[in-house]
Amino acid sequence: MEKLQNDPRTREFANQPDFQNIIRNLQANPSSLMTHLSDPRVSKALSVLLGVDLSAMGGGAGGMDDDDAEMEDADAPFTSPKPHQSTASSSSTPAPKKGDPKERPKNLTEEQKKAWDEKDIGNEAYKKKDFETALKHYDAAIELDPTNVTYQTNKAAVLFEQGKHQDCIELCMKAIEIGRENRADYQLIAKAFGRIGGAYVKLGDYKSAKTYYEKSLAEHRDPAIVKKVQEIKKTIQEEQRKADINPELAEEEKNKGNEFFKKGDYPTALKHYSEAIKRNPSDAKLYSNRAAAYTKLLEFSLGIKDCDECLKLDPSFVKAHIRKASILLAMKQPSKAAHSFEKALQLDPDNQEAREGLAKVTLENQSNPEEARRRAMEDPEIQEILGDPAMRMILEQMQKDPRAVRDHLKNPEVASRLEKLVAAGLVGMR
Repeated sequence: MEKLQNDPRTREFANQPDFQNIIRNLQANPSSLMTHLSDPRVSKALSVLLGVDLSAMGGGAGGMDDDDAEMEDADAPFTSPKPHQSTASSSSTPAPKKGDPKERPKNLTEEQKKAWDEKDIGNEAYKKKDFETALKHYDAAIELDPTNVTYQTNKAAVLFEQGKHQDCIELCMKAIEIGRENRADYQLIAKAFGRIGGAYVKLGDYKSAKTYYEKSLAEHRDPAIVKKVQEIKKTIQEEQRKADINPELAEEEKNKGNEFFKKGDYPTALKHYSEAIKRNPSDAKLYSNRAAAYTKLLEFSLGIKDCDECLKLDPSFVKAHIRKASILLAMKQPSKAAHSFEKALQLDPDNQEAREGLAKVTLENQSNPEEARRRAMEDPEIQEILGDPAMRMILEQMQKDPRAVRDHLKNPEVASRLEKLVAAGLVGMR
């Protein structure tokens, strides 16, 4: 923030509360950058921080469509009550190609020609960020041709740039109403809806923004708006996730879950553990507790998933390693179970539960070695190890010269793979 406060390009807005909220949001959730990149202040800030002139790289101003820097030019005015009917007379020169914003339609009245000229002057002023002058000429264009939707939405873009987001919304609503009455092109209606969505983003009303972006897509499926909807959905989900966080309530739900778990009511315990996780998703122990409930309900794959999430948050959580090993044993995956027990013992060499679990795996392998080998060969991890040409060469070397194992054990990755083969009963080492 200090760099932004000192740079003349960003000094004037660096201390604005809403801008600082945006920066904090970006720090907490970098994936929301696309949602805020439409704010010219964010673009300027990135230019200062990265030392790159982002304004020279294109993109729409004010969170609007890509052509906003030049504004949208009007198609030929709509004089027929039928939608999308050509305005060219049956015997005159055909109207200009649709989508060519530089060419003025040839079948305009004198008033409409003047309105077009006012719009062009407004566009030039807009490009120069001379918003007051742009407003003056857009207002003149609207007065001369009040049924042209583009003049309304161009003016709305100026209001957006001036931070008058509610006024921008109201004017776009009016533009849509005018467009409906005059059978305006659906793409112009879509643009007005999209502009409303952008204004709601600036106001922090992401649900309304999503609603109006989706209304825009209902009129015309613009890929840029599709992307904005995807980003806004992520933002809404993240906002909801943050709103749900309440560590005190999480503790209450965990305690309720523990009570029902002790009573043997595992479905209800699961419900409370899930609510606890929702309220405090960074607490590793909650995932371990829910994994225990899943295990009792024989939902082993979900139990493994929670153990993995727990260990991602806290790799040193011994109980989670043991719990995962126990589930893997129940799933008839003794080699993976042995690996998890060994992880627990690396963290706590005196842990009796881990020692007993590893001994159980070893005993099962020794009591029925053929069955142990068969199960091991069905394990994808074991298959991957045995399918590695380098490992096959090491195993052949060890078979010819057992003393070679000492050199190979110096390589941590090779040692880990050999331990898994030993635990699976496929390799013996003395």
